[in-house]
Amino acid sequence: MSVVSARYRAVSVGLVALVMLVAFEAMAVATAMPVVARELGGMHLYNLAFSATLAASVIATVLGGRWSDVRGPMQPIATGVVGFVAGLLVAGFAPTMEVLVAGRFVQGLGAGLIQVALYVLVARVYPGEMHPKVFALFSAAWVVPSMVGPAIAGLVVENTDWRWIFWGVTLIVIPAALLLWRGAGGQAGGQAGGDGAAGPAPGLGGKLVWATVTAAAAALIQYGSALQLSGVPLLAAGVVLLAVALPRLLPAGALRAARGLPTAPVLRGLAYGALMAAEVLIPLMLINERGLTPTGAGIVLTIGALGWSTGSWIKGRGTISNLTALRGGALMVAAGITLVSFVLVDAVPIALAYVAMAVAGLGIGALHPTVSVMVLEMSRTGEEGQNSAALGVGESVFTVVAVAVTGALFTAAGEAYLVGLGFTVALALLAAILAPRFAQPAGAGTLEGTAS
Repeated sequence: MSVVSARYRAVSVGLVALVMLVAFEAMAVATAMPVVARELGGMHLYNLAFSATLAASVIATVLGGRWSDVRGPMQPIATGVVGFVAGLLVAGFAPTMEVLVAGRFVQGLGAGLIQVALYVLVARVYPGEMHPKVFALFSAAWVVPSMVGPAIAGLVVENTDWRWIFWGVTLIVIPAALLLWRGAGGQAGGQAGGDGAAGPAPGLGGKLVWATVTAAAAALIQYGSALQLSGVPLLAAGVVLLAVALPRLLPAGALRAARGLPTAPVLRGLAYGALMAAEVLIPLMLINERGLTPTGAGIVLTIGALGWSTGSWIKGRGTISNLTALRGGALMVAAGITLVSFVLVDAVPIALAYVAMAVAGLGIGALHPTVSVMVLEMSRTGEEGQNSAALGVGESVFTVVAVAVTGALFTAAGEAYLVGLGFTVALALLAAILAPRFAQPAGAGTLEGTAS
């Protein structure tokens, strides 16, 4: 059955619209933030405007996962939309950079609730055989924002007011949410009825505390790495906090890659983190070393986004196995980053960068949704939310650490691109090594660890 058949059309369109709007806001704000920070006199808070959103999403992901299991996904989605819109309005009307950072934090709370609840919605509404197609839709929903988001943001900043980037999304996110509600409200269900899922959420308060500590640690690591030598104390404090808090949120055995579900957040965190960390350096390398314009460097990343969508589409058709998608996807990410490194040699055609990012995009496009689908398949009824939450927390934290360490190595080595990109290749290769441990597990289980 098609995801756009009469039964699923409204919910599918609503899902795609909501994901696209969240993606567009992320891409547009990243483009406009230098102008925003300068106008508000807050360049010293530039990194915090991004890390605040990420930190909030970690907290909201933990809350939204268990909430979705207990009450169904529609309540957290509705609350997430309200929070996301509230954050957009606060940021849009912000008179100072401090207020804008606060708005970005509220946005992160909303986005975190939405993301994890959408995963549970997929599990409740669509039959298992349709999950790969739905997650392929999620990937496709990022393509248009990746292509047009930066350009539209540039036009808005240059010709009107950067505040419209926040206000404009506000005007259309609510209709998208209403469409989703209309399509899924009667199908998503309420309590899952799993083992204890309908009762109180045991240990949720403690997990939220540890999620807050983890979020603070991630923010310290990101902010400290941006300050270089002066940020070493912050970086060290963040690492210590993370070492204490993260094991409380990941499944028991995750950090030693125990076979099955526990490996999921580590596997995807390594692969996704590797690509995101590489994409921080690649535009800088293309502009500084090969003389590309910012637009030209941005097109290279857009090619990667198109590759991501294509990889998800191929996996959604069921033509490759899960293990091939996981291990092959991670190897393609490593190969793509390796290929783009050759562009540092002047004699190498710049076209290789486009090919390289297409390869990396195909790889992450196959791997990323496959992990999501398999986590839902392996989850017991009523545990889809907490499992998806653990997956999201692991991905976010590993990505922050990957970006921070890559940047620190790049700077410490005298802005040596090969050192930074080499580290990201190593992360992707490690993901490829771990892939069979996740792809060949036993039966249903839970990602929720037993540590307290």
